Amino acid sequence: MSDLKPVFGALRSVMAPYGSRLAVKRDTGDEYYVESANAASNGKPEFFGAVQIKKGYVSYHLMPVYTHPELLDGLSSGLKARMQGKSCFNFKGIDPALFDELSTLTKRGYAVFEAQR
Repeated sequence: MSDLKPVFGALRSVMAPYGSRLAVKRDTGDEYYVESANAASNGKPEFFGAVQIKKGYVSYHLMPVYTHPELLDGLSSGLKARMQGKSCFNFKGIDPALFDELSTLTKRGYAVFEAQR
């Protein structure tokens, strides 16, 4: 698991700017969880995204791509290959090009997330 710490740190740095704009629910050595600061219509905060160390990889969850799949249009085949499910990307190592693309996707996701609130 310790070899995944640098991957977690790099992905956490992609998600961290949105933690300061929203609300950080958890920030531990193996999980960074971000949600809306205000309650949604169901009375609970809305999940925005998270970075988590799993058994053999680090997962990057970005909920706006689940609710707005058009955000995935134009995604590189490299980043698509990292997708697990509809809103999760898994990494075992640091890939600067894919992390830059993920950063751009997260920025676009945040814009959609804020516009719908």
